[in-house]
Order: sequence, then C-alpha cells, then structure tokens
Amino acid sequence: MCGIHGIYRFDGLSVEPGTLTAMGDRTRHRGPDDEGSHLDGPCGIGMRRLSIIDLAGGHQPLSNVDETLWLVCNGEIYNFRELRQELQGKGYHFKTGSDCEVLLHLYDAEGDDFVLRLNGMFDFALWDARRRRLLIGRDRLGVKPLYVLQDSRRLAFATEAKALLGLPGVSAELDRGVIADYLHLGYVAAPGCIFKGIRKLPPATLLAVESGQVREWRYWRLPERLTQGLSEGEWAGRVRSQLEESVRMQMVSDVPIGAFLSGGVDSSAVVACMARHSEQPIRTYAIGFAGGEAEALYNELPYARRVAELFSTRHREILVRPDVVALLPKLLWHMDEPLSDTAFITTFLVSEFARQDVKVILSGVGGDELFGGYRRYLGGHYARRYSRLPEWLRRSASFAAGRLPADRHTGFLNTLRLAKGFLASAEMTADERYRSYLQVLDRQGVAALLLEPGAVATDPLARAFAAAGNEDELNRMFAVDAETQLPDDLLLLTDKMSMAVSLECRVPLLDHELVELAAGMPAQIKVRDGRLKHLFKASLADLLPDDILNRKKRGFGTPMGAWLKRELAPLLRRLLAAEVVSTRGLFRQSMVEQLISDHEANRIDGTDILLALMNLEIWSRIYLDRRDPSDVADELKGYVA
Repeated sequence: MCGIHGIYRFDGLSVEPGTLTAMGDRTRHRGPDDEGSHLDGPCGIGMRRLSIIDLAGGHQPLSNVDETLWLVCNGEIYNFRELRQELQGKGYHFKTGSDCEVLLHLYDAEGDDFVLRLNGMFDFALWDARRRRLLIGRDRLGVKPLYVLQDSRRLAFATEAKALLGLPGVSAELDRGVIADYLHLGYVAAPGCIFKGIRKLPPATLLAVESGQVREWRYWRLPERLTQGLSEGEWAGRVRSQLEESVRMQMVSDVPIGAFLSGGVDSSAVVACMARHSEQPIRTYAIGFAGGEAEALYNELPYARRVAELFSTRHREILVRPDVVALLPKLLWHMDEPLSDTAFITTFLVSEFARQDVKVILSGVGGDELFGGYRRYLGGHYARRYSRLPEWLRRSASFAAGRLPADRHTGFLNTLRLAKGFLASAEMTADERYRSYLQVLDRQGVAALLLEPGAVATDPLARAFAAAGNEDELNRMFAVDAETQLPDDLLLLTDKMSMAVSLECRVPLLDHELVELAAGMPAQIKVRDGRLKHLFKASLADLLPDDILNRKKRGFGTPMGAWLKRELAPLLRRLLAAEVVSTRGLFRQSMVEQLISDHEANRIDGTDILLALMNLEIWSRIYLDRRDPSDVADELKGYVA
C-alpha cells in the first residue's frame, strides 16, 4: 500500500529527480515507511510505501531480473501466491516476496491483458524500457484512485491530486465546468476533477504512452447477462462460498489486521467470516456519537457489541463528540476534493482509532450496492403499488407531500422526509425516479443556484444509465451505483480517510468475482417483497442472528443536519455570508439564503446541499487561496467561539 506518482515528458527531456521527490512529499501520509523512484530519460516513476507484505524486501520501484521493466504499485494483489507459483513454473525469477512483483512478470508473459488475471485493489505504473512505453491503470471497481494531468509537454499521474499540484507550472485552479455536477450529486464524478487541468482515470481503465501517443481504454465492465436456472438455495450457496473465499484472501498480511464493525449486515458478515479463518481473536472497531436524539440515531454500538460478543473479538469502541470545525479543513485537504457525504468524517475518526492497534483494516463497503441494501431500491416496488390508487388520491397525496416538514435527524420527521421524496418521484420514469433519490439538488435547483447556469454541461448519471444496458430496473440501479457513487464517493472517501492516518482499508465485498456473481443474479431474489438484501441475508442465516440480519439500516454518517441547526449554525452563516458568496462569484446569494432558511425551518432537509456549499468554501480557502489547513481551522473556530 502506498501512493504512486510519475511523469512522462513528450519533449524527450529527462525528468528531474527533485520533481518526483516533491510529488512524493505531498503524499508522505500514504507511505511513511519508505520511498523510492526510477528515472529513465523522459519517464520517471516514484512511490511512498506503507509496508504491509514483505516488510524488508518489498521496496519499490520493483524491477525484473534484467531491469527492463520497472513498477510502482499502490494496493494489494490477493492472488499473488497462486500467480507467483504459475510464473515460476514458466521460468520467471522473483527478487522479492512482494505481492506486487507478479505484475512485472505477468505483463511480460501476457501483455496488457495481465490485469485480467489480478484479484486485488490497485493503481500502478509500469515502465517498459524496451518499448519506451509507460502503462498506468486502476483496479476494476476503482478502490484505489488515480489522477492524471496532461498538457503539451507531459503526462503526469498520482494517487492523490495534490501531488500533481507540486509540478512546475501547475497551480490549483477551480474547474467551473464540474461545479454543476458537484452540486447535483455531492461529489465530482470521474473523469471529472475539481482541479482545472486534472482528471480522474476511471475504474477498470488502462492508459498507455508510447512514442508520444496516448491511448486509453476500458478493460472490464459489469456483466449484463443474468444467470438463469439457479434456485435460491444455490444462489445463497454460491454467494456464501465466494464471500468466504474473498475474506480469506484479503486477510493476508505481515502486520496486525482488524475490521470495522458497525453491527450492520455487511460489516458483521465480514467479521463472521474473518473469525472462521483466524486462529486468533479478530480485532474489531466501532464508533458512536454522544449527544441527544440526533446523535443517538447514529449510535450503533449496541449492535456492534452484540456481534463482537458472538464471535469473541477483541473489541474496542469509541464514543465521540467530534470537533468538526477543527476537523473539516484537515480532512478536506486529505480528500483533495470537496464532498457532501458526511461519512468521510466518521471514516476518518474510526480509522484514526483503529490505527492505534492495526495497520490493515477490512470494511463492509459495497454490500448495499451489490445485494440491494438501500431503501431507494424499493422505489419501483412501491411506485407500482402507488400507481394502482385512484388518480384523485394520488394528486391529493402529492399536493400534501409538498407541504410536509423534513428532517432526517428526528424519527418522525425523517419518516415524513422519506414519504415526501417518494411521492414527489412516484409518477416519474424509473431512471428519473432513481436520479431523484441520488441527487443532492435537482437540475432545476442547480441552474437557479449558479450565477452561470450555462455551466451545466455534463451528466454523469445519464452516462451511467446509458451504459447500464440492463432492462431489469433494480439491476440498472446497481449498475449506475457501481459506475458513480461507489467509486467516486464511497470508495474515494474510504481510501483518502484511511490513508490519512496510514491505514490500509480492504473491501472484501468488492472482490470482483463476488461482484460478477452478484451482477448476474436476478433482482427479484436480491430484493423480495420489500425485503432488502433478501438473498444475501439468506446466505448468512446460519452465521448471524435474526436481530442483526433484520435490524433497521442506518448509514455510516454523522448527524450533520442537526449540527448545522445548532452548534455549527454560526459557521454555516459565516462561510456562506453574502460577502463570501459574492467574492467567489459562483452562486446567487438569494438562493443560498433560501436553502439555509428552508433547512432551519424544516421545509427541506438541506443537509447535503448545505454541506456541499460549506465544504466547497473551506476547500477553496485551502487550495485556491493557498492557505494551510491549520490556519483555516483557527479562523473557523473563531466563527463559533
């Protein structure tokens, strides 16, 4: 695990060693254990290493025996032992015990298709000195990020965008073309990036530079064909078997390992499987928020404790009252880009807590997308029932819904919020209904908020729906999530927040073989009669008790909406004050004021859009105004003193 970076110069000039060093210095947190680089004329590759496997011998860059191939790789290759044995049988000689060394020899043996043989999470750069060719790429699901900068002189890449800002002639500039998408979704979807001139390499993508020419292509997509003819029991058996294998493979480590445990189905399933494959008690970590009713909704510690006792784990938990004002600048610096998903705060806090004991952690991220765990997946199910009601009743319900209060942090008002969202979308097409569930602010609202509405140019969700290609409504939803929210929101924040404290986070539910299995599963057994994760729960019936399998779902976030009405209200008002909004020149102040007042009055639950606006301003002070995060934090503390 590490952070990688590098440069290919189109002008043929040699890469300066100091330039690579400066790039690596900006991502020292990703790899505090080691650093290295290889320069060969117009190409230079480098890394910062967090040592996980082959602690003594796994220094990077790695090379083959005759030093014609050079590699830096961030991540883990879980099937490296099997691949290593196969390659040794073909006569390849290994210099280290590193899992990443198999990439060099696989590439030599099979060319660019070698990535199809890898089971793992990774981004990599491989320099082929024989062909004077640079090859970079990402894993299938996009667990590991990779940013690219390309101009007339060079192509540069890095695991984190901030490393590219250290290049000569590069400065942090806002890409106004992605702001509309950011406000719409609450994150910047690939290939977009908040920094002008920088883009994300999409998941499952390779990019090659040879003879000054750049070629980029997708090497894997979710399968579209459903597997027919299997009984529910056969499906459950296959899922369980593949889950067990995925967890077993991802437990390989030469350093202490643990697991996040919320007490939800996904994290509990991972812990249960880990316990079956370990002779020692599993270390587990849970987090809860101290406070009133809003905080209690995010306190899942009793459920986590129940699972920990069931599997006799070495369980630790933490109850926090986070200093959000101090945290936000630091975390947004680590994120590179602003976002509205409050899970980045929780993920950082629990990662920081776990890092006291372990260097590797397993997470349950991805299970909801694979097996149908979100309430929004029931939209079509209830819309079909709703359509059978008399038209006059539907009109009356829609009229009343527009006047319902909304607040996700109180039980009753949250129920009204969900009802309001459903009734507003019930008459939409399936794709538009699902968009309404995913969006932070609808397109009309975005256009009204922006001073330059013409900036609404791209539509990541439309691209994802077009690529989904599956006529099954539920499986289309899963495919859209796999292309958008999963890699560009959940996996990105998981990577950035865990690596901020030098913690490697693995996601066994996103093993690509398990993902392919789930993609081929008919939707009606994933979600049956309004029961989310029906098949996945069936596969775990002998492993987890009913009170865990059938508990009410709660997201891994924070009570941010409540905080914005209470202790963070002065911060919100100061960050989005008229003079601040006017100086940035992006938004209509009247619309910003309307969003704040509507949120405070419970006319809307504006948590996500207000956090998106607030985080964009904090991010701008750090990156655009070139201020130290700690200085920004001190300023923000003055707002709430």
